[in-house]
Amino acid sequence: MGRILALDYGMKRTGIAVTDEMKIIASGLTTVDTKELFSFLMDYFAKENVEEVVLGDPKQMDNTASESAVLINEFAEKFQKTFPKIPLKRVDERFTSKMAFQTMIDSGLGKKQRRNKALIDEISATIILQDYLHNL
Repeated sequence: MGRILALDYGMKRTGIAVTDEMKIIASGLTTVDTKELFSFLMDYFAKENVEEVVLGDPKQMDNTASESAVLINEFAEKFQKTFPKIPLKRVDERFTSKMAFQTMIDSGLGKKQRRNKALIDEISATIILQDYLHNL
């Protein structure tokens, strides 16, 4: 059985989450510099069996594409050319950053830890993945 990997793609950083092999639990994996993302993915896919990738798709409140949609579309095209055998699913990621920040507060993390944008991105990817699993 393979895992599902989720990406919270950003201009500077990309949060990454992954399921267990049974596809029951979503866990934060890491955050990488976006310019290093393809290198990270190539290495990770060589080591782990990933069946599909879920990519957060930011939308405006009126369901139109966000400002970052162009960057995400370019990433999605490059991903599909680089990894043609791995399905890429796009899912709505509205409010995940706010939910991630609230999760940090609810977890009792201090102000200094809550300023860690890399951690917010990783938690956002986990929320995207958990929501995806919930809707399977």
